[in-house]
Amino acid sequence: MILASLIFIITLIFVIWQPRDLQIGTTAVIGAIVALVLGVVSFTDVLTVTNIVWDATLAFIGIIILSMVLDEIGFFEWAALKMAKFSNGNGLKMFIYSILLGAFVSALFANDGAALILTPILLAKMRILQLNIKTIVAFLLAGGFISDSASLPFVFSNLTNIVTANYFNIGFVDYFLNMIIPFIVSVIVSIFFLWLLLRKDIPKTVDISLLKDPKSVIKNMKLFYFSWVFLAILLAGYFIGDAYDLPISIFALGGGIIFLIIATISKTVEPIRIIKDAPWQVVWFSIGLYIVVYGLKNAGLTDYLTIVLKDLSLRGDTLAVIGTGFIAAFLSAIMNNMPTIMIMDIAMHDIGNQAMIYANIIGCNLGPKMTPFGSLATLLWLHVLAKKGVKISFGQYSKFGLIITPPVLLLVLLAI
Repeated sequence: MILASLIFIITLIFVIWQPRDLQIGTTAVIGAIVALVLGVVSFTDVLTVTNIVWDATLAFIGIIILSMVLDEIGFFEWAALKMAKFSNGNGLKMFIYSILLGAFVSALFANDGAALILTPILLAKMRILQLNIKTIVAFLLAGGFISDSASLPFVFSNLTNIVTANYFNIGFVDYFLNMIIPFIVSVIVSIFFLWLLLRKDIPKTVDISLLKDPKSVIKNMKLFYFSWVFLAILLAGYFIGDAYDLPISIFALGGGIIFLIIATISKTVEPIRIIKDAPWQVVWFSIGLYIVVYGLKNAGLTDYLTIVLKDLSLRGDTLAVIGTGFIAAFLSAIMNNMPTIMIMDIAMHDIGNQAMIYANIIGCNLGPKMTPFGSLATLLWLHVLAKKGVKISFGQYSKFGLIITPPVLLLVLLAI
């Protein structure tokens, strides 16, 4: 247990610290290699982990490629400008609409997509609107929070969703039907608590005349209109694929590649640049860290968790759901939600309580917001902001996360 824990802790420290711009994926792969060389995991374990994460990883690649192509044609910038125009200069409306936009992007393009693509667009628009730094940070904190708290409704909305759905053989439709209510509750409750916590920094009015006309940012209007039809067909494909028990990556990756080809034929994007700029480090991070975490499983960590979770399952559904959700949230906050979801899934393998499975997902999606390193989406979000000249300190973020996350998490868990 000591060696496995030491490898995991050192790997996580380097992922968070990123000395000399050491990429997170490179760090995770190095950690996995060290675990393999020292015998913490075996080649059989590597194959087992690959079998668990391959669908989620390929789906993530597809979603990001699709998101990047849509971003290239102006889809997300149009949406951000449209949101601002809808507010009619009302600061509170703009705050609420920006959260709803973040929820929409997170649900359809995954939380990491929202962090990577929507954040810089919103930041640029807020600077054009000449908002003060406190207001900008308030909007950014709200956007960062909703990117994870709204990543619940679809299997593809979060890597944690895909991994768990595959691990427990949960179909796309079943997942959606069980998570649509928690998703709605999460968005509504998040808006309320975000307003409650940040209301002093929300301006009464905003001069939206400073912004461009939304249509002016669209590079190819025909492709833009077609993208809405394509997204509807792709979403329908997920539901149809569920009836035939097809891997979700077939549609996510297939859809991303097809749309990239269509955009290339229309001479709207450069495919080589899109593929080159895709966040491949996230892929290596996912695979590498899961292998490192499997070493903790081999060392017996999951056995201890199984004992606790089995005891919770005997104490009634409400306590089981709340207990599971907060255990997952706490572990995610201190050791990142990617390893947590895998450890918790393994620990619950033989318990057979579906409500606890969904509580685990919710805990791993919302719990990470308590610390800056709790989720990959947050790490990416902070990295994007730092490159744009906006620095949010560890203390500032943690204070915000620790205040808002527990009440939102509790209410969402009660909605299962």
